[in-house]
This record gives sequence, C-alpha cells and structure tokens, in this order.
Amino acid sequence: MSDPVSRTILLLDIEKYSDRDDVEQAYLRRMLYDITDRALEDAGVDETLRLRADRGDSVMELIDANASVTALLRALLTEVPAQLRAVNRMASSSAQIRLRAVLATGYVAVDELDGWVGSDLNHACRLLDGEVLRAALRDSGDDFALCVSESVYAGIVRHDRTGVPAADFHAVTVDSKNGPLRAWLHGAVPGGSDDHSDVQNHSGRGPGGSPAPDGGSGGRPAPGGSQGNAAAPQATAPQGAGRGAAQGGVVITFNGGSPSFGGSFVAGDQHGVSGGRVAGDVHLGGSGSGLGSEPGSGSGGESA
Repeated sequence: MSDPVSRTILLLDIEKYSDRDDVEQAYLRRMLYDITDRALEDAGVDETLRLRADRGDSVMELIDANASVTALLRALLTEVPAQLRAVNRMASSSAQIRLRAVLATGYVAVDELDGWVGSDLNHACRLLDGEVLRAALRDSGDDFALCVSESVYAGIVRHDRTGVPAADFHAVTVDSKNGPLRAWLHGAVPGGSDDHSDVQNHSGRGPGGSPAPDGGSGGRPAPGGSQGNAAAPQATAPQGAGRGAAQGGVVITFNGGSPSFGGSFVAGDQHGVSGGRVAGDVHLGGSGSGLGSEPGSGSGGESA
C-alpha cells in the first residue's frame, strides 16, 4: 500500500436510486458521470489529477491536492445545480436526478488492489450517508445538497471568497457510528433551525449569526425589560408568618381570614414586609361599596 497522500475528496450520491428499475438506474448513472465530469472540467481539474471509484448509486473522486478547492466549490455551487435543472426540465418524473454531495480534504492511501484507505475518507462517507444531508435534500426545493468538512470550511469557506459566500454555510453535527462529526451545510438546516435530531449548531450564535440570548425559551421579553435596567426588589417572608405568598418580589402575610380577589376583601390583620401592620380587612379591586358593613373596616391601621 502506498503512503497516505493529501487529497481533495469529492463524493456524489443519487437520491432514491434503489427505487428505480434497471433502465432508469442506467440512465441516472450516465447523468451522474456526465454532471461530475462537467463540474470538474469547469473547476479546471484535469483527468490526470483525479482518481474515480464507482459505487453504483454514487461516485467518489480523489483529486490532487494541487487542484484549486475554491474553484471546485464554485463549480459545485453553480455548475452542478444548473446542470441538474437542465436535465430534470426535460426528464420524466421517474428519471429525475437529485444529488447529495460532500467535499472534504485529508490523507488517503491507495493499496495494490486500487482500494482507498483513510479515516478522512471514512468521515466524508459518514457525512454523505448522514441524516443531515439526506434531510436537507428532502426538505428543500432544490435538486442538490452540499456539505463540506471542517477542513474545507476553515481553509476556504470562512474566508468568504468570491463565489463561495460564507454566510450560506451553517455548522452542523452529524451523528455517525464513528461518533459525532462536525461539518458545514450549505443552505438551510433541516427543520428551520440549527437544532435537529441529527443536527446541532455549535457556533454559539442564534439565527442569522446573531448572538444567542442568555436563557429563556420564548420571544417575550422579561417583565420590566423595556422599562430600564433596575433589578426587581427582593423580599423574604417574615419569620413566624402563618400563610404567605410571594409574587414579583412582594410578600403578603395572612394571619387568619381568607384572601379574596376581584372585588371582595381580605379579612384579618395584615403584616407588611417592612414590619408595618394594618388591622382589619383590606379591600383588593372593585369599588369601595360594602366595606362599611364589615366589622372594623378601614380602622386600626398602624405603621411601624
């Protein structure tokens, strides 16, 4: 076996290939080869700079590390979708072709039987087979879904080069039998957010790249958030209180009598947080009528 050599890894797979009959599969394979050749030609990748492996419903390309990855990415983002639209426009529904693609880099060795060996290649295959990419193609209205490895994102995509907009790629984590694999998906993440059964966002940012809010699960602002930055007062119930309830930092202590809201009254002497006491009944809400009929109404107020 040869020593591992740095390569660019391109994988393309046909969606729902096994659902077609033999005639349709043969046609789809020809279209896959033609689309792949045109994309590599458009990227300036000569045939002498690549090796191809046929996997039936997919094709694997090992490309010389000296070939431009940026040019190849541009071709995948423009040339491949254009070719797919042209082919599918004239094809019957059974002959429609939709593709998943992965672009990665890494070290790959070729053995004496022309077999390819390398963990980077294995990881690229896991990304191609992962539910993230499958769902992205299934949920989108496009005929093409692309995922790139961490190395391709770090070396090419994040620099926002011409024809390769970094904002169009989103961080995802793909579950695989090798464990979670980090990658970058082109286009919308399945489910409309970066959280998915097979997708997680590890960028630490919210939708559109904005910083994620601290805590909270809804869009409603915290109480008093629009009124300033003053913190809500904190209060604790006085020791020895019989029954108490706290709401919004206020504690009301009830010593005898039952509280009644919405136009009725609270019976019994009332003790405030700061030590003040009001003897008699306290009316909460509604009009003042009827208070006079209650014994001790409005009398006996003391201030500590």
